[in-house]
Amino acid sequence: MLVLHHAWRSSASRRVRLCLAEKGLKFESVLIDLAKMEHHTPEYLKLNPNGVIPLLVLPDGRSLFESGTICEFLDESFPEPSLRPADPYQRAEMRNWIRHADERIGNLIIFNWKHSLAKTASQWSDEELAERLKKVPSKERQEAWLRAARRPYTAEEEGEARRRLVLMLDRMEESLGRHAWLVGDTYSLADIAVVPFVKRIDEEIAPGEVSAQKHPRVLAWWQRIQSRAAFTKARIGPFV
Repeated sequence: MLVLHHAWRSSASRRVRLCLAEKGLKFESVLIDLAKMEHHTPEYLKLNPNGVIPLLVLPDGRSLFESGTICEFLDESFPEPSLRPADPYQRAEMRNWIRHADERIGNLIIFNWKHSLAKTASQWSDEELAERLKKVPSKERQEAWLRAARRPYTAEEEGEARRRLVLMLDRMEESLGRHAWLVGDTYSLADIAVVPFVKRIDEEIAPGEVSAQKHPRVLAWWQRIQSRAAFTKARIGPFV
C-alpha cells in the first residue's frame, strides 16, 4: 500500500491528498508534527534527505517527495481518471501553472510561520534553537526557523506577500475567461496545485477577493472545486 507522510494543514500535503482522492487510491496515513521537527529526524531524512513533507513511500519501499512530482507520478501510474491534459501543449501549460503556484509558496509561508511554528520556536532558548537548527538539512530552512524564532515577519512583509497571492487570483481570472478550468476544459493537476492557496486566501489571508465583485470566475471555479467529492475526502479544512 502507498504510505503518505504528511500534515493536515500543509499546502503541499493537501495537493497530494487531493490527487489521491481524485484517483480513489487508498493509502496509509503517517502524520508528521512539524513543530516537533519530526521531518528532521534521522529516520525521516533517510527517506527524504530534503526534510520536507509530503513524502510518498511506494509498496516496494522507494520514496518520492515534492508534491508536483508525486502528483505526476500518481497520474502516470494510475491513469484513470486522468488529471493531465491529453494535448502536449496543454500539459506544458499545466506544468507552468504548477511552477507558478510553487513560486508563491514563499508568500504563503509568511502566514504559516505567523500562525503556528513561530509560537513554538519563539519559546526556545538560544541553546535549544541552535541545537534544533543543526538537524535542519537546508540552510534556507535554517534561516526560516531562525527568522521565525527571533525576527517575526513585519506588517509590511505580510502586506507584500498578500499582494502577490492576490495577483495569482488575477492570473486565474484571466485564464478562466478562456477555459472551463485553468488549462483547457478538463480538471487537471493545475487546478489541484492552486487549491491550497485559494483556500487560504479566501478564508484567512484576503477574505473578499474570491467574490462576485472582484474575481467572479475564480469564485465559480472555487464553488465547483468544493463540490467535488474528492475535496471532502481530502480533508482540506481551515488553517486557523
